[in-house]
Amino acid sequence: MKKKNFFFLVLLSVIFLLEGFGEGMAGVVIEQVVRDREGNPSKVLLYFSEGLFRTDHPASGLTTIMGFKEDRLMMVDHRSRSYVEVKLSQWEREVAKRLKEEIPGVQPKERKIVVKRTGRATGINGFQTEQIEVWAGGELIEENWMTRDVEMTDIEKVMDRLAQGFSKDFKLEMKEGREIYEKLKPYGFPILIKDYTMTYGLGAIDRVEVKKIEKRELEKGVFLPPPDYQRIVPESLKK
Repeated sequence: MKKKNFFFLVLLSVIFLLEGFGEGMAGVVIEQVVRDREGNPSKVLLYFSEGLFRTDHPASGLTTIMGFKEDRLMMVDHRSRSYVEVKLSQWEREVAKRLKEEIPGVQPKERKIVVKRTGRATGINGFQTEQIEVWAGGELIEENWMTRDVEMTDIEKVMDRLAQGFSKDFKLEMKEGREIYEKLKPYGFPILIKDYTMTYGLGAIDRVEVKKIEKRELEKGVFLPPPDYQRIVPESLKK
């Protein structure tokens, strides 16, 4: 099975963050649909304000909250009414360790990345978009429908922060993903991403689709677990 590079998987999680939220708890809420390898869709809500990031997955009842300044990661399970809180840097180290154990000795091949404009344009969910293809090593791996209707200038800082914990262990994967991002950035903001690497040459699937983007005033409680939820301490932290 063809594998996406690791950095791009990180990128899918944060590519929709925006800059310029102003004073207070002004922020942005983004509603998107993400599809798995079988093409099954699930709704995901993203919240961002002043270095705070939250993702909600209603179907699974899971919420993830990151505080970059506080070095904090909270994983909330609404079904069990509980949450786990750890240092974000510690979580990054543990994930990197597990990934190295799962794919020992695997060295991805460095590929030439080419981004092509197709000349096709269409409206998607109220945004005017342009089709941009991404080719890696002569193979079409994805198409991005980009819009200039949305401004984003500080997203790179957020992506770099999330990738810091993995950069030493996954240098080549990060390099390719960064190159893709940099070459797409001049075309604007991705509203729809179609993935060709998950279908064995049978065409693309809609990997990520932005349905709505709203600027809102966000309460501080958005980036905290509900007060009546139980905090669970992982075994690794009890030692």
